[in-house]
Amino acid sequence: MGDATDREEKALRQLTDRLVGHYGSSHSPELVQELVGQVRRRFDGHTVRDFVPILVERIVRRELQHTPPQPQAEDHSHELEYAAAPVVPERVSAPSIEADTSGATTSEPAPPADRAASADSRDAGADQSDTDRTESATPQPDSASAPAPEAPVETTTDEGEHLESPAVSATSAGAIASGHSPVEPTTPESVAATTPANDAPPEPDRETAPSPAAATTPAPSLVTTLRQPRILAVAAAVVVVVVALVVAFGFRGGDSAAPAPAPALTTAHGVVGSEKMGFFTDPRVVDALARKGIRLEVDPAGSRQIATSVKLDGDDFAFPSSSLAAERVQRERGITAKYTPFSSPMVVASFRPIVDLLARAGIVRQGQVPAFDMRRYLDLTQQGTQWDQLEGNTAYPVRKNVLISTTDPRTSNSAAMYLAVAAYVANDDAIVQGPAAENFVLSKVSRLFTKQGYTENSSAGPFGEYLAAGMGPTPMVWGYESQFVEAAVAGKLPADAVMLYPSPTVLSRHTLVPLTATGDRVGQLLSTDPELQRLAAEHGFRTADPAQFIAVTGEHHIPVAPDVVDVVDPPTYDTLEHLLDGVARSYN
Repeated sequence: MGDATDREEKALRQLTDRLVGHYGSSHSPELVQELVGQVRRRFDGHTVRDFVPILVERIVRRELQHTPPQPQAEDHSHELEYAAAPVVPERVSAPSIEADTSGATTSEPAPPADRAASADSRDAGADQSDTDRTESATPQPDSASAPAPEAPVETTTDEGEHLESPAVSATSAGAIASGHSPVEPTTPESVAATTPANDAPPEPDRETAPSPAAATTPAPSLVTTLRQPRILAVAAAVVVVVVALVVAFGFRGGDSAAPAPAPALTTAHGVVGSEKMGFFTDPRVVDALARKGIRLEVDPAGSRQIATSVKLDGDDFAFPSSSLAAERVQRERGITAKYTPFSSPMVVASFRPIVDLLARAGIVRQGQVPAFDMRRYLDLTQQGTQWDQLEGNTAYPVRKNVLISTTDPRTSNSAAMYLAVAAYVANDDAIVQGPAAENFVLSKVSRLFTKQGYTENSSAGPFGEYLAAGMGPTPMVWGYESQFVEAAVAGKLPADAVMLYPSPTVLSRHTLVPLTATGDRVGQLLSTDPELQRLAAEHGFRTADPAQFIAVTGEHHIPVAPDVVDVVDPPTYDTLEHLLDGVARSYN
């Protein structure tokens, strides 16, 4: 591969020198070099490189012929050198000369450049006719002002090795088999001193008499020594190869090849917890799924709504925010498959003045990652304490109960997780089990919800109010760690926002239940695709690789607990349902 690149570079340097030498009187060397570079870049990425120098030279010549000459002082020295340079014909062995020159008496000059440059646009018969009239004639050295007769386009040994087509090779082999000797390659020096056939200015198409120099040359030129059928075969093969390459490269007047059509996408529709909408509407997530053949359409809903009231007919997957809500979907539909691509602990979002106030009341333990004592908080709520009753409260002297704002536990998973933690603490730090324990804790925790007044159906509601309205209506909000981190990454947090980790807390395992094969494909991608996992971390979720989450929060200087240790398990699905039903009855 390196040798092929070196040969291409060498051929490109040689053709640049030829073009500069020929067009130097009308165009600057810089312009010629720039055109060669531009045309060459059109072929970047193509695997077939052998014919690139030929195509580059052909296109650059056309461009220069249609580019107005640049005003500069006339200097014909290079033209004199070209006119005076002798043409070194390629040599053949003695048997070929005796066989091929028996009827050759005259030599003809090369065809005009305008016809040579447009050879690929004519029919095969015209190509063959031009080839018949092409020879390596010796230029007249005493004609400095007139254009020198042109020699056939020759290639160096390196170029010829890679530019020879299979058809040409076959023709050469046939000539050797019939008694001809192989043609010896010309040297690079002879190529540099030879004017390519399409470099000459346009001339009328006419037959000319042989020049004296040609008549006295003892050795016949290459073209005149080759038999006519071989000339036609070589010319036809070259035309076929060039046309095939033009088609393969998609070259149409310099335009690049059209991009391949994008693969068809499979539409996957699902219902997801509202706290994940920022992730699923991220254009990067949309693009990543599209590259895997998935076009995603999602509707937001509260996680308990997904499990209880949302009609999932026609959906490919359901994606609530907890394994408990997912378990209900699995039960209802007899599905065992599930995916847990990421998780998030539950937290309390608050403000610095509130945190300082609660620290003096013994509810918050200060530190780089402040902790929220759920037992002390529950004791305070059992007494019905209001904010303005807290000692030394000058930051938030409001006449309303000290309560965390939540969503509606009848519809939202985040409120159900709040109920699970509160029930654990109310049950003397034990998981609730059995009717007696259920009734005991309900008498203590129901007021945590009923005293709030109106509550939203999904976690996007109270957290959105926390971001927009400040601590006035929502001094403390129960939500997902992912919501706080996502807002911090997006620069949407208030200046004095603080995240508190409840002690204990509960881990919300976002669980996808596939309803179709397409939904199963979505679950697999979200769980295993590295790009989607990285994007999930940027939206605040903890994935299977903890380093991704730590990297995101460290980059944005978000104080988080690297490992959330004080985590309790929620009660069983049936017990939590009984507790939620009891809270629902307490509203009435």
